[in-house]
Amino acid sequence: MNVRTREAVITFDHPFHLSEAEGVLPAGTYRIAIDEEQLLGLSFVAYRRVATMLHTPALAAPQGRSAILSVDAAELDAALLNDQRQSAKDRDARSSAAAT
Repeated sequence: MNVRTREAVITFDHPFHLSEAEGVLPAGTYRIAIDEEQLLGLSFVAYRRVATMLHTPALAAPQGRSAILSVDAAELDAALLNDQRQSAKDRDARSSAAAT
């Protein structure tokens, strides 16, 4: 079984919560590692995600306690989507206030 690890960074504009974390995580840019295993027996190369790890603290806060949290990918995606929606609301509110 072939396993690969991809790394990426994600940014939260607002504090957020994940069930695997103790308390609320601060806004910032976080490093994530995604482990994927190759699906065998196909006529093309394909992978499926088997683990997602979030590295804390945020990259801009290296003095914080370092940890690697194994997180649910769907919960992380939902938290990112919620953050993006909140950022859009913030922009709309600023635009409305500037227009008056």
